[in-house]
Amino acid sequence: MRPFAALAALAGAGVLLALTGCADLGYYWQSASGHIGIMRAAKAVPEWLADPATSAPLKAKLELTQRIRRFATRELGLPDNRSYTSYADLHRAAAVWNVVAAPPYSLTLKSWCFPVAGCVGYRGYYSEDAAKAEAEAQKKLDLEVAVYPVPAYSTLGWTNWAGGDPLLSTFIGYPEGELARIVFHELAHQVLYVPGDTVFNESYATAVERIGGAMWLQREAGEAARAEYTQFDAQRQGFRALALATRRALTQVYESPEAKAGDRARLEAMKQAAMADFRERYARLKAGWSGPRQNAYDGWVSRANNAAFGAQGAYDDLVPSFETLFERQGRDWPRFYTEVKRIAALPTSEERRSALQAASGILQTHSSPSTDNKEHHGA
Repeated sequence: MRPFAALAALAGAGVLLALTGCADLGYYWQSASGHIGIMRAAKAVPEWLADPATSAPLKAKLELTQRIRRFATRELGLPDNRSYTSYADLHRAAAVWNVVAAPPYSLTLKSWCFPVAGCVGYRGYYSEDAAKAEAEAQKKLDLEVAVYPVPAYSTLGWTNWAGGDPLLSTFIGYPEGELARIVFHELAHQVLYVPGDTVFNESYATAVERIGGAMWLQREAGEAARAEYTQFDAQRQGFRALALATRRALTQVYESPEAKAGDRARLEAMKQAAMADFRERYARLKAGWSGPRQNAYDGWVSRANNAAFGAQGAYDDLVPSFETLFERQGRDWPRFYTEVKRIAALPTSEERRSALQAASGILQTHSSPSTDNKEHHGA
């Protein structure tokens, strides 16, 4: 599932945000030192390739990423800069760990606000222990909380002067198709980022990665890579459809007459019924899977709550509209980016969604969990 495989914009760019003076000192320190540590660990890809100590599988992956990087510029119109031309071995499972939180009867994520990124529905930590401590603090506020590892993030091009965003050990071993999608997604954020509108930003970048990933597999990948990815993506698409259906079911519960009447007992029973149905349907879905990723979503399902579903929605809900917009622009990347930038320049998230709907011709039939809250929570 893409949101939890590689959450993209600014999850770990706290260093940029903290430098504005908005964040508290502790958060500033972990953000700055964490990102600087990654930058210091990075070396140019040619250095890794020339090093006799670099393993043959890693060399093959690094060479592949440079082909992907050139394809991104040549075929997708993505920025040609120093990002993803270096590599860092982090010796840990994730680049950062994200904390997301939501009320007991809502999929709307709590926001943390920063001058550069605006208000985003997550807070990133370079230490898993620090992320868990933040999660415990949020639970005390009567919020449902999720903590998840983030293998990749983007600094939106702000660090290209210092070498750009590096490739990381946390995702270099991914299947070829997924590796291409990660690079495309992160670079898409360097083309466009709207402060304070996580759903718009992430749905746009997810659409770019999906369209671009399909192009890469069709034009550049071998048969084995395509077969590997077909199985990988089929399971992800099946799970995404199930999660979308569950988000819709939960949204209906939280907007029900029982919710409006404040009937907490009935509301809780309806919520638990929706969650039980989700887990039962997942068990049936998983029964038809095979291969190394058969159990890939077990942990997510066991911990699923409003925060987890709300975060996932940011990556899925507007993707069909962006994909249709690409088709309506003649599958022409410059035209597509120009139109997305026009829509992005509108002053509110509601206006952006309406304009995207009009430009794509897709009617949004359900309300999206939003992180562009009217109520802002400071960092």
